[in-house]
Amino acid sequence: MPHHPIRMIKNTDGRITEEVVKKMIALSASVNKLPKVEEQASEYARLIMEELDPDNLGYIELHNLETLLLRAPIGTTYNSRDPYRRMLSARLRPMLEANPLKRWYRRVQYFLEDNWRRLWVLFLWLSVCAVLFAWKFVQYRRRYVFQVMGYCVCVAKGGAETLKLNMALILLPVCRNTITWIRNFTFVTRTVPIEDSINFHEVIAMGIAIGMGLHVVSHLTCNFPRLLHATDVGYAPLAQYFGTERDWRPPDYWWFLKGTEGWTGLVMLVLSAIAFTLALPWFRRDRVRLPGPLKRLTGFNAFWYSHHLLVIVYALLIVHGHFLYLTHKWYNKSTWMYLAVPMLLYAGERLARALRSSMLPVKILKVVVYPGNTLSLHFSKPPGFEYKSGQYIFLNCPTISPFQWHPFCITSAPQDNYVSVHIRTLGDWTRRLNVVYSEVCRPPVDGKSGLLRAEYDHDRNTTSNKSLTKVLIDGPYGLKLQDYKQYEAVFLISFGIRATPMISILKDIINNMKQLHGNIESGDATNNSMSSSSFRTRRVYFYWVTREEGSFDWFRSIMDEVAEAEKMGVIEFNTYFISIYEKDDVRSTLIAMLHSLNYAKNGTDIVSGTRLKTHFARPNWRKVYKSIALNHHGQRVGVFYCGPQVLVKELRELARDFSRKTTTKFEFFKETF
Repeated sequence: MPHHPIRMIKNTDGRITEEVVKKMIALSASVNKLPKVEEQASEYARLIMEELDPDNLGYIELHNLETLLLRAPIGTTYNSRDPYRRMLSARLRPMLEANPLKRWYRRVQYFLEDNWRRLWVLFLWLSVCAVLFAWKFVQYRRRYVFQVMGYCVCVAKGGAETLKLNMALILLPVCRNTITWIRNFTFVTRTVPIEDSINFHEVIAMGIAIGMGLHVVSHLTCNFPRLLHATDVGYAPLAQYFGTERDWRPPDYWWFLKGTEGWTGLVMLVLSAIAFTLALPWFRRDRVRLPGPLKRLTGFNAFWYSHHLLVIVYALLIVHGHFLYLTHKWYNKSTWMYLAVPMLLYAGERLARALRSSMLPVKILKVVVYPGNTLSLHFSKPPGFEYKSGQYIFLNCPTISPFQWHPFCITSAPQDNYVSVHIRTLGDWTRRLNVVYSEVCRPPVDGKSGLLRAEYDHDRNTTSNKSLTKVLIDGPYGLKLQDYKQYEAVFLISFGIRATPMISILKDIINNMKQLHGNIESGDATNNSMSSSSFRTRRVYFYWVTREEGSFDWFRSIMDEVAEAEKMGVIEFNTYFISIYEKDDVRSTLIAMLHSLNYAKNGTDIVSGTRLKTHFARPNWRKVYKSIALNHHGQRVGVFYCGPQVLVKELRELARDFSRKTTTKFEFFKETF
């Protein structure tokens, strides 16, 4: 059983000196991975001595320190006699339905309520695919070729028809400008799950794989062999499709493969297989451990470049669709009809993005390299560049790669005169970007934050360091987060660097509330009503969970702004630092006591260095939801989550549970881009 820390380091007479207290704090901080607290151990030791040694004896008694350590933290107390609270607790008590049919019915009902938008889109897509497959199947069932090749040719042609449709559809979810424009129409977003566009893109890819598999396998294993083994009498009516001036009928199996129809199909199959495989999460996110040179097949770079092989696939698909064995009339060749509009739309999008990025020159204003492999870039706002909080941009660094564009959430507010992003080093591209800017940055001066930084000198029209590597931007593009203003209350949840899209929202809310309060104080009712109609949010609950002390460096500025804004009662900011041992663990007892004491004495948090107090535990999400439900009877609460997938199920089920058992309606969204 572990000993209490104060019993490990003390004088034999039971008196503890300031030096011993310092060692205890340093040891506890080291165990809990708090290097900054460890560096300030002397300062915090003096704080404890001032509290327990008012007579300046130079030591404190053991029982005094024990009393301070065992002092219960002051928490929020609730009125247990509140009738609504008691009723809510009773309704939320887990109860198992005895009737299995009712349990099944309720699950189905809840599932349909939560997923009806996805389900009708999937049903429509599957229905169209089924109709096209059946149409081609029946069409070839009635043709003479069925007498020779049988049902194999029907399956091949049905699969090909769905393949053409899906090759057209798969381009639409990645037309980001179009999707961002569609987000402006509320009636569309209420019925179509625009936020699931990437998921739908992946579902269509599965449809392409199935259609391609049916088409290729049917031809290679069934149709071609049957045609080769057909009698001359049976083959005769098909000679017009397969015969040439040299050969009345195909001489061997190789004849099919070396023809235009054959080699284009096989090349498409190989390139598609490469692109689809390297796009899988295991390869794209570098989860697969491959030896030696094969390691280049994992990571975002492999995904990015392999996906561009699909440009060749589309070109070959048009060629393949033109040289068909059983169709010679041009108006019966429908491949180009499926692909024309989506390809033109996508090509137009890519052209517009290329032109826009080249016409939006940006100047690096500030670069800060923070602990924890986090990079902050501030650059000038291009003329006419407008965005909403919660949106993201694509960033390109020609020094690293002129072709790669990576998405990052905007962390500045729309009212700011600059655009900023915060980038965490997670992959090969971000790692190289961090190295590129670290080489031109220097240690900060005048107490500024960060490990390294470089800033633009407006007076001299140059940076304080060597010339900074230029970047190009493209965007902005929309996320569901940008619609937060339609909710009266907003519940924001983020983990670590995934808090970046929330920073812009918090800044935007602070600016809007300041403007709203300013209009009220000045008596400008017109502006006040306009602000109220476009900005409905009146309460924000922000929960940020992190395990790295260095994360607070880049988040400190917004935390200070929120601490100031809390006076208006708009934002409730909750930070959870989870690298510290549980509150009942003896290894964290001293840190917890010091944390409370310093906050009570100085009003600052020992971890974040701000006026917002950090919690040393993981949030109890059920209690959080319950608290919000108690505060917002009959209101809609938008729940926006940016974090690991492992928590999605729990948070979504809690939102569903509280929406059905209380008058508060929680609408849960998981942000992906």
